Amino acid sequence: MALCEGLGGGSSLLWPRVLLFGDSITQFSFQEGGWGACLADRLVRKCDVLNRGFSGYNTRWAKIILPRLIRKGNILDNPVAVTIFFGANDSALKDENPKQHIPLDEYQANLKSMVQYLKSADVPENRVILITPPPLWEAAWEQQCLAQGCKLNRLNSVVGEYASACIDVAQDCGTDVLDLWALLQKDGQDFSCYLSDGLHLSPQGNELLFSHLWPLLEKKVASLPLLLPYWRDVAEARPELSLLGDGDH
Repeated sequence: MALCEGLGGGSSLLWPRVLLFGDSITQFSFQEGGWGACLADRLVRKCDVLNRGFSGYNTRWAKIILPRLIRKGNILDNPVAVTIFFGANDSALKDENPKQHIPLDEYQANLKSMVQYLKSADVPENRVILITPPPLWEAAWEQQCLAQGCKLNRLNSVVGEYASACIDVAQDCGTDVLDLWALLQKDGQDFSCYLSDGLHLSPQGNELLFSHLWPLLEKKVASLPLLLPYWRDVAEARPELSLLGDGDH
């Protein structure tokens, strides 16, 4: 007899999803100690945390691919929360890095467009969290640039303008926002310890981001039940009675 034959199958088990959408800082977030990995661990058996980070991408490219990641008309499969975390590449200096650079007004428009698309795909504003780019530690990043034979291609003051634009979009659209640029520079502190190479997050930076993102995300997933019963609660004689229900516990 087939493994599940005769058990009736039960109802389809829907597994909620949280979608992390961003550039390399999101792509790398599933590395050991990364903020995305910490979210996945915190939400295990409640929902899947999907890493949709694309190293080097900017909002112009992100706006194009978003409809391929979340399609309209599939409400049951829509994420319960989405983070949008771009700006580190958009804010590259045009003269030094024209391929990644996106003008400030277009960056702002692209973020709005993505929030509006999510709304049209039945992911309302209250499920969306925008994250500003982190500050740039110019001395360390310049060493990375020189090692690749180019000049310093970003400035922290310019990144700050993009962070402010991200905050404005969140306020205009009614989404939550995490101002990582300001958070890492709080009270004028030395923020170099939060960055591994001047741009990407170090273990300490990942930890700090997770600790401030989780309270925003927790509000959106607080009602999610633990999926499937705790093992001690499974009926010993007829486990299917415990395991083929709605899946909530």
